[in-house]
Amino acid sequence: METPSDRDLTRTGLAPAGGGRVLVLACGALAREILALIRLNGWTHVDLQCLPAILHNHPERIAPAAERALDAAAGYERVFLAYADCGTGGALAELCRRRGIEMIAGPHCYAFFDGLAAFEAAGEVTAFYLTDFLARQFDTFVWRPLGLDRHPELRELYFGNYEKVVYLAQTDDAALTEQARASAARLGLAFERRFTGYGDLAAALERAAA
Repeated sequence: METPSDRDLTRTGLAPAGGGRVLVLACGALAREILALIRLNGWTHVDLQCLPAILHNHPERIAPAAERALDAAAGYERVFLAYADCGTGGALAELCRRRGIEMIAGPHCYAFFDGLAAFEAAGEVTAFYLTDFLARQFDTFVWRPLGLDRHPELRELYFGNYEKVVYLAQTDDAALTEQARASAARLGLAFERRFTGYGDLAAALERAAA
């Protein structure tokens, strides 16, 4: 089945644009969480449009793709960019400044799921992070892109300076926790699970939808 992160551009909405509607332009890796928050809060005036999560493997492409999506969007009273900086070196923040829209504060999704204050206080420079999305898509977004399926000897090169995998869990899902634990084992790292829920994402979307 095709998912929001599989398509080049995805819109999930309940009605045409206009009439006080809000567009959330998001990374495909956040699609499940944002759709859950839309349903939970009954935000029938909020539409979700996603860019492919695989863009994270080429962060220099994120801001241009976001700008093309913004150019194609019309009729919205407000647009919110559901990305943190995500390795763009400030390019997304500059895009938002030029276009007069808001985005999520922080360097990446690990920080805003954990909560920026908690993430910065932890200072876990030897931790490799997984979210629900990455726990599901570990092979697609980590193992195969790094060539570890073909050259497992590269594991030490990529992960030799890490000590643990920290799974920031958005949901209580035992099967997903085991997938994350298995990924840590494949990397030869200790495993820690930390339940975050939706973290700062929930508060950011509440402000956007208000």
